[in-house]
Amino acid sequence: MLVAGCAATSQTAEEAGRDDPYEQANRSVFAFNLGLDDYVLEPAAKALRTTPPQVQTALRNHVEWASMPKTAVNSALQGKGENTAITALSFAINSLTLGLVDLMEGEEKPEPEDFGQTLASAGIQEGPYLVAPFLGSHTGRSLVGWGVDFITNPYGQLTAGAPNSVRTASIPVSVTSIRATYFDAINDVKYNSLDPYARARSAYYQQRDGLLRNNLPAEDGDADFDSFFE
Repeated sequence: MLVAGCAATSQTAEEAGRDDPYEQANRSVFAFNLGLDDYVLEPAAKALRTTPPQVQTALRNHVEWASMPKTAVNSALQGKGENTAITALSFAINSLTLGLVDLMEGEEKPEPEDFGQTLASAGIQEGPYLVAPFLGSHTGRSLVGWGVDFITNPYGQLTAGAPNSVRTASIPVSVTSIRATYFDAINDVKYNSLDPYARARSAYYQQRDGLLRNNLPAEDGDADFDSFFE
């Protein structure tokens, strides 16, 4: 939820011309997510940071590996053949270790892609800023994309034969690993900002803009996002 905080900035969504029509509701959800972070994620991440570096690296590798099917599918939908091939190859080879060991270290890394980026490539407008419970910062477009990725990600099918306890544990393990990776940056947003909500919102847009740099069409399309989102 707060990973975007690593892109520290004081620029507000209004200054960037972004749309936050549901700010009051968003702030309430943001406060709920901060409480979740205070009592669950931050303590868990702090405990993880006390483990040997090899353990932390293995978990980060697994999180990256688990996201590769999503990247491969969306790269293919966007016509990015090279990224599709690199991602598929990396996922297949690192499957030998369930992603815990990066057997492709030193090779070219795939560029992350999601369905929100695919929608951007199709000219769908980003829509309003939304803070979702547990999921954190999104635009309407990226939230729709997250839902599609969650439903269609083939990784869920590839692990269907694994014990339920293992698959259930993969989500909190991944979230805790990400929280530990960006521990200091996220805490800086939480504890050193006059308005953590505004700073997290601005940082989210900066982080998202970086991901979308190669996805947006040359000219804005005429797609009606409001109708699509409804």
